[in-house]
Amino acid sequence: MTPRPALHLPPGLLSEIHGCGYFPELVADAVSLALGPEEPIAHLVHHEATFNREEIQRHLSVLVLTGTRLIVAHTDEGDNPGESQALTTTESVPLREINSVALSQTISRPERYGAGKSSVAEAWLTIVWGTMRRIDLEPAHCADPECDADHGLTGMLAGDDLTVRISAAGDGDTKVSQLITFGTALQLATGSRG
Repeated sequence: MTPRPALHLPPGLLSEIHGCGYFPELVADAVSLALGPEEPIAHLVHHEATFNREEIQRHLSVLVLTGTRLIVAHTDEGDNPGESQALTTTESVPLREINSVALSQTISRPERYGAGKSSVAEAWLTIVWGTMRRIDLEPAHCADPECDADHGLTGMLAGDDLTVRISAAGDGDTKVSQLITFGTALQLATGSRG
């Protein structure tokens, strides 16, 4: 298949995709197809590598916010021995379908926050829209420490569609700021959809 030019991707987004050096034409094409004629409001590009004994497995996530949707694109290396492959997936989530946007920050030297001498060590963005559910179960216990009866299981059902973690040590202060900026824009966009 001949790649189609990603003509309408903003230069900043295209530059970040190419800067990762991870199948940039494929990633840009996938994002461009999902974006269609809509204009991006904000974006986040996150490239991560996982070391697995003798190999490096890479993963690239591109999040794009439009006026009506969140586009989530993931690209991974394929798992076919002897042949280079990549798997790219895009998901289009209507903003009205997003249930929760959580932005968490770990602050270094929080006692110096007001003086501008603290920094964000890492940040997480968790977005829930109902596609994925996680159930965490554990044995239930009663208040009696001598009781050895089976009280069944207790647990929690949680939505967990996407979590992006970026750290200053691993990704740099600029990427942490980009995650916070994108997360804030997404919170505002989904909050206004009431």
